[in-house]
Amino acid sequence: MAVSPKAPKATASPELDDLRVFCIVAHKASFSAAAKAISASPAYVSKRVSVLEERLGTRLLHRSTRRVAMTEAGERVYASAARILEDVERLVEDVSVTRRIPRGTLRVSSSFGFGRNFVAPALAGLSERYPQLSVQLELFDHLVDVAGEGFDLDVRIGDEIAGHLIARCLARNYRVLCAAPAYLERHGTPKTVADLAKHACLAIKERDHPFGIWRLDVRGEAASVKVAGPLSTNNGEVAVQWALAGRGIVLRSLWDAGPLLESGRLQRVLPDVTQSANIWAVYPARLAQSAKVRVCVNHLEEAFSRIGIFVPTNGSENERG
Repeated sequence: MAVSPKAPKATASPELDDLRVFCIVAHKASFSAAAKAISASPAYVSKRVSVLEERLGTRLLHRSTRRVAMTEAGERVYASAARILEDVERLVEDVSVTRRIPRGTLRVSSSFGFGRNFVAPALAGLSERYPQLSVQLELFDHLVDVAGEGFDLDVRIGDEIAGHLIARCLARNYRVLCAAPAYLERHGTPKTVADLAKHACLAIKERDHPFGIWRLDVRGEAASVKVAGPLSTNNGEVAVQWALAGRGIVLRSLWDAGPLLESGRLQRVLPDVTQSANIWAVYPARLAQSAKVRVCVNHLEEAFSRIGIFVPTNGSENERG
C-alpha cells in the first residue's frame, strides 16, 4: 500500500529571507527562474524553500520537472508572506537612513524598446553616481504590477496610470502616424482618421495599449479608429521594420520614428494627428519617501531632459498620487 509523504514538522519561526525566496519562486513558478532573479543557484533556492516548509510544518509547493505550483497551504502562506515583507520594507524605509542615503537594491522595470535605448543608458550613470546602490533593470512587453511583482519603479509610456500609484512625468512625448514613401505611392495617403480603417495598419500589442484601437488627438479633439492589416506584432521595433519595408502605416513615438522621419525613410501621415505618450516614473505609495527611488527619478528626469527629442518637464508640477 502506498504511503503518503509526511508533512514537514514545524520547528521554528520562518526567516524573512526564506519567505522572500518562497514568494519569488511562487511568482515565477520555477526554481531556476527564481534563482536567476536573485543571482543564486537553484539548489540554494530549493534548500531555502525546504527549510521554510520544515519550519512551517507543511508542504508549500507541488514540484515537477517542468514547473512548480502552490499547494492550498502555499497560497495562504504566499498571501501572508507578501504582506509581511511589505510591512518590513515599509518599517525599514520609515526608521532607517535609507530615507536620506540611497543604498541597497533598486529594481526597475520598463518596456523593451524604450528600456533598452533610453532607460538602460541612464541607469548606468545612476549606478556610477551612487556606488552603494545596486540597480536591477528588467524589460517586459506587458504592463508591470509594480508593487505586486516586487519592483521599486516602473518607467512607462502612456498617461493611463492606476490611482493607487504615485507617478511623476519625466518628459513629454507623443506618437505620430507614418509610412514609407513606397507604401503611400502604391496605396495613397489617408486624408482623415476614418481613412485609416481602409489602409494596412501595423498594429502593436504593447504593454497597456488597446490592441487594434488607435485613440488619437486631432487638433485637440479626441478620435478613435479600429485598424487592421495583414501584419501585427507585440514588438514596436518589428512594426517599424515593416513600415520601412512599405508594408503599412505605423503609430510610433517620436523617440523611435523621429530619426527616420528626418532622413525621409518614413513620412508623416495626417500631420495634425498625434497620440499622447508621455514618459512616467511610477512607484508604490509606500516608497514615496525612499531615497533610492527619489534619486533615480531625479536622475532619469535629468537624463531625458538632455535628449533633444523629448520635451523636458518640471516633475514636481507633474505628479499623480
